[in-house]
Amino acid sequence: MRICFDMDGTIANLYGVENWLEMLIAHDPTPYKNADTLVNMSLLARLLNKLQNLGYEIGIISWLSKDSSKEYDDAVIKAKKGWLKKRLKSVNFDFIKIVPYGTDKNIVRKSDLDILFDDEKKNRMDWGGVAYDVDNIIEVLKGLM
Repeated sequence: MRICFDMDGTIANLYGVENWLEMLIAHDPTPYKNADTLVNMSLLARLLNKLQNLGYEIGIISWLSKDSSKEYDDAVIKAKKGWLKKRLKSVNFDFIKIVPYGTDKNIVRKSDLDILFDDEKKNRMDWGGVAYDVDNIIEVLKGLM
């Protein structure tokens, strides 16, 4: 079984970065690097490591910027992976998929029991498995143990 996380608006507070939209339009990856966290990352890391020990695969499925180029995509991928490494350094993700904006996130789903945490309702509706919004990430993860 897989537990999949979106980043922007789910675990990373991209939309809380001042002038985030203007920076993305200007192809500046700074908001992806500097976003604060939206959950207690220390607790999240401990839970994810315990769940991996129970046999769950843990992964990221996140979109690139809507307005993009090859160079900007590369910068965004680097920024997002750096953000994860800095804030969840003890988590050895089974996969990190950073895909073009609008890609159906169920491309990483292997089972109807796979779980997605995502702030966008459409992504949760399209998932085809179990999907949660961002309000109770820690509680849901604790319930899986």
